Amino acid sequence: MGAPSALPLLLLLACCWAPGGANLSQDGYWQEQNLELGTLAPLDEAISSTVWSSPDMLASQDSQPWTSDETVVAGGTVVLKCQVKDHEDSSLQWSNPAQQTLYFGEKRALRDNRIQLVKSTPHELSISISNVALADEGEYTCSIFTMPVRTAKSLVTVLGIPQKPVISGYKSSLREKDTTTLSCQSSGSKPAAQLTWRKGDQELHGESTRIQEDPNGKTFTVSSSVTFQVTREDDGADIVCSVNHESLKGADRSTAQRIEVLYTPTAKIRPDPPHPREGQKLLLHCEGRGNPVPQQYVWEKEGSVPPLKMAQESALIFPFLNKSDSGTYGCTATSNMGSYKAYYTLNVNDPSPVPSSSSTYHAIIGGIVAFIVFLLLILLIFLGHYLIRHKGTYLTHEAKGSDDAPDADTAIINAEGGQSGGDDKKEYFI
Repeated sequence: MGAPSALPLLLLLACCWAPGGANLSQDGYWQEQNLELGTLAPLDEAISSTVWSSPDMLASQDSQPWTSDETVVAGGTVVLKCQVKDHEDSSLQWSNPAQQTLYFGEKRALRDNRIQLVKSTPHELSISISNVALADEGEYTCSIFTMPVRTAKSLVTVLGIPQKPVISGYKSSLREKDTTTLSCQSSGSKPAAQLTWRKGDQELHGESTRIQEDPNGKTFTVSSSVTFQVTREDDGADIVCSVNHESLKGADRSTAQRIEVLYTPTAKIRPDPPHPREGQKLLLHCEGRGNPVPQQYVWEKEGSVPPLKMAQESALIFPFLNKSDSGTYGCTATSNMGSYKAYYTLNVNDPSPVPSSSSTYHAIIGGIVAFIVFLLLILLIFLGHYLIRHKGTYLTHEAKGSDDAPDADTAIINAEGGQSGGDDKKEYFI
């Protein structure tokens, strides 16, 4: 006879012993005496635990299922995939952290429409859970009911999405050089998010992010503050608080607080036209800037009393300039934040016209035309010289071709077109 099977012996040991003083009940469950009343462990789990610890009954790793841990954003969908190489004619099963069976093979076990079957084969069981909530986080178990029962764990981590941050602390307009403190808060993140500050494109160094657990015990509320001194350049600037969290996947989630800064005015004087001449009309514009905008402008000329003009308009008008209008002019711009005085020295030029842009344009066109004519003349001269040389060379070659022709430098041609030794001859020197 062969060696006796170890399975009956192990079953007997499982029936007679259980960890923690557990006894086997008639309905096939272990009743843990030292645990909370009503906690039951199925018999097959006890057998699995006992057999698995026996080195004689170690099964092939091909029958061991495997899974992977998953991370999902709250409200998203997660897919749980369990695979096994050798299924040993058994089905795979998925259970939730509460050990409720979700799917046994292709059969739905739990009535939850969020949980759907993705794939069911002897070697794979994949399910999906949509609209995932924070309560769905935990360890999911994939089991295959071989002998012994083998399991694999998949830890599902649910990320809590942080809420849009809220900025507080800004109440009203600030004055230049005031110091202000703003606070920012965001709830619902898991794990805790981080907060950062910036003013426009400039980073602001706020205090470290403070973390507080939310009442649900799963998510966190984070907060931070920043203190800075404002300048006139900060008028209309956006102070931005941004929340950084892995659930956002790089998306921007921020809140901006626009601030208003009150500051004393500034001014400068701009002439129109820029180069005034005698007889022209001139406007001196006093351009004031400030918050609030200057509401009153006072014009003065050095050496003259009283002021030339006091009004809300910012322009000083000269209908017809004279030499006597030359001098230094001052404009005082005033708001309820203060005053600022700007100066401009007016020099009235002679009435002779300044070369206009049109005359300059005509001069340029005339210069271009003259240059083109000059080039054409040069071209004609070179062309005439070339034609004269070409014709002379032709006559010289004709003279060399005749038996009675003179030397190479002289050709004697009869005035009537014939050759003669008489006196009526013309010489052409080439």
